[in-house]
Amino acid sequence: MKVFASQKLHKPSCCQSTLCAKMQGLSTTGTLNSSKSTYLGGTRSVCAPRLVASNTPTRHGGSGRSRTPLKIVAARVAGVEIPNAKKLEVSLTYIYGIGPTKSKEIMTNTQIENKRVKDLSEEELTKLRKEVEEGSYLIEGDLRRFNAMNIKRLIDIQCYRGKRHQMSLPVRGQKTKTNARTRKGKKKTVAGKKK
Repeated sequence: MKVFASQKLHKPSCCQSTLCAKMQGLSTTGTLNSSKSTYLGGTRSVCAPRLVASNTPTRHGGSGRSRTPLKIVAARVAGVEIPNAKKLEVSLTYIYGIGPTKSKEIMTNTQIENKRVKDLSEEELTKLRKEVEEGSYLIEGDLRRFNAMNIKRLIDIQCYRGKRHQMSLPVRGQKTKTNARTRKGKKKTVAGKKK
């Protein structure tokens, strides 16, 4: 019986066998409660990963490619990621239902000064989250639901405004012979209409 090159058994190389030995050593000697890494011979302690805020790429291995370390880009308030680089007053307006006036009101209530979001302490962020989420503000999903329910009510009672919503035409008395493209959508040409 002939044995082809593709059918020959693959023999592990030297570095592969050392890696296998290390992995086996890991599974037998590694315990769940150890604070030292057994893979590195117990020289380095294992801890939670840190996010690095730097723009300088670091070299990993000899592949020639560089990788930029992770950095925090946004803080999460009321389920929305507000930008880190902008001032707090502007960043809060990224939440649906909060405009410039409401953001100033929130800042006065929490007594947080208008600085960049990345410069806020964890305590200030917690205070801000509490004010936005537990305050009497109608924001995000609740506000969207409130608006949708109002439109649905108008459609259900079949009033003039409700019918305009239903036909997706302007509601507030604007002309529709020309313009009104935002409500009507892209132009649909009808044959034999021009006279």
